[in-house]
Amino acid sequence: MKPASRSLAHWLARARQTLRVEARAVADQAVHMDRAFVEAAERLVRTRGRVVVMGIGKSGLIGRKLAATLSSTGTAAYFVHPTEGMHGDVGMVLPGDTVVALSYSGETEELKKILGPLRSTGVFLIAMTGRPRSPLARAANLVINTAVTREACPFNITPTASTTAALAAGDALALLAMEMRGFGRDDFARLHPAGTLGKKLTLRVSDLMHKGSDNPLVLHTRRVQEALAVMTRTRLGTASVVDSRGRLVGVFTDGDLRRKLPADPDLLTRLVSAVMTRRPRTVSVDELAADVAPLFRKFGLDNFPAVDKRGRPVGVLDEKDLLEEGIV
Repeated sequence: MKPASRSLAHWLARARQTLRVEARAVADQAVHMDRAFVEAAERLVRTRGRVVVMGIGKSGLIGRKLAATLSSTGTAAYFVHPTEGMHGDVGMVLPGDTVVALSYSGETEELKKILGPLRSTGVFLIAMTGRPRSPLARAANLVINTAVTREACPFNITPTASTTAALAAGDALALLAMEMRGFGRDDFARLHPAGTLGKKLTLRVSDLMHKGSDNPLVLHTRRVQEALAVMTRTRLGTASVVDSRGRLVGVFTDGDLRRKLPADPDLLTRLVSAVMTRRPRTVSVDELAADVAPLFRKFGLDNFPAVDKRGRPVGVLDEKDLLEEGIV
């Protein structure tokens, strides 16, 4: 089927209208929120069993996402399809569990049929619905109202604004429970050890920095030509200048060399301490690499000396290393 012949301006206006309707639907959820929403989050935190999320069709897809978000933020949750539940999977739901059921109409037949078995199990039921007086809502212990003014669909039929609203409300519920639980950054790292997210939460400067023979060091009493030799060996374009106790007193970079050599033909024979950059910016070996990543752009530098608690440069963190790990 060929698309209807309309102007570019018409199609852009239609697409933008969809976004406006859905944005309004999300904003409306803040208006609906009441004590029941907070009590629902508290229930998720207090649940001794697990959190079971249910839904059919588009609501089921939103439910799967909610279960995943809950699990990744400290609330053990899983998704059960109501139809499969009626054919044995309801056996996974145990006394003490909390069920979060999603249905905009609250009239979904599969959900209505499973309400009886759920009641007999003795679970706590939270309904997320746009109809606070629907059968699902009346059967629930708590109701989260996700009503929207209209769908983004031009016929006000296709679940669009309502599913977006439920998605946003689910995120708000999961994050509220996370905060109530005291779920912190270390907990997040424990549950997300792999991928870029895991790296941002676990990799520290000490894991990525150039160290040992790859850490260019030069004593402050050495000549610039000796510093240049050390710098060239590691190809980092920098050398950390240290005093007799191994503490950082400055840095000398290939940029310093290029800027100063034309004005000083005898530069190579001078003491590096006379031409180095004093009090350079540094990073701690214990800092998360993701936390120091913004510093490269902020200060316009390619690398930083990585220092220990005694102020000794034990490594160099280069921006390219963070780029390779997908952190920058």
